[in-house]
Amino acid sequence: MTWRLRVHHMTRYEYTGTVTTSYNEARMTPLSVPGQTTIDARLEIRPAVRAFRYWDYWGTMVHAFDIHQPHDELTVTATAVVETSAPAPCTDVTSWEVLATEEQRDRWCEMLNPSWYVPVDLALLEQAANVRSSVVANPLETAVAASGFVHDHMIYQKGSTTVATSAPEAFAAGSGVCQDFAHVLLGILRAMGIPCRYVSGYLYPYPDDEGGLGQVYTGQSHAWVEAWVGDWLALDPTQGGFVGPQHVMVARGRDYADVTPLKGIFTGSPVERLKVNVELTRIA
Repeated sequence: MTWRLRVHHMTRYEYTGTVTTSYNEARMTPLSVPGQTTIDARLEIRPAVRAFRYWDYWGTMVHAFDIHQPHDELTVTATAVVETSAPAPCTDVTSWEVLATEEQRDRWCEMLNPSWYVPVDLALLEQAANVRSSVVANPLETAVAASGFVHDHMIYQKGSTTVATSAPEAFAAGSGVCQDFAHVLLGILRAMGIPCRYVSGYLYPYPDDEGGLGQVYTGQSHAWVEAWVGDWLALDPTQGGFVGPQHVMVARGRDYADVTPLKGIFTGSPVERLKVNVELTRIA
């Protein structure tokens, strides 16, 4: 069964005065990957400029643009229509022995090594050992158990963390938002030797038997994790389950630093206000 979702994501920076120049990158266009097809996607920038498109190292569509005219506001609006379906089940499950080989550790080194938001941490290492010792199973079942642990251990609480909070900090606090849940799970999986990556996108929160066609959900960006267990397994520790057709993927990387929706540098007056609005509509 497939879903068709319309995504509207607006980000607006309002400055205290005039900004003379800015250099920006937007990662706001949903990907076309197995289980997801982007039917239509547009990016509107105000002040109006032409963006240069390219695929980054991690396979994400990036719109890069410069603004060289004075402005006191920057608005970037991404709209898309995406068709999604449930991911295919993992049938080719690897073993711990294979993951431990030099060949596999070299192949997945970027998804195993520490990253900006997921440094080496003793508490995460200890928790990884606890999860693995309590689940005598293959990497797939252990990854699912680790996701379940994060869901049960962490409390979803807006304002308890910031966009700069690392996995060890969020784990110690025991609370955070989807970004923190994903980073904590990455830290545990990497400590166990399971390659994994951060995924950013959107979540339409109503399952198939709820939320009728045409219903608009106003929310925010979402994050989850993909673990390599012989194939990529998509896990959502915030929701406490697997990724399904209600998820829309935009970007993948080592952690949030690789997938930031909009980032850049500018010259001029500081930011006074940031507004972000995300709307998802199921249209089929």
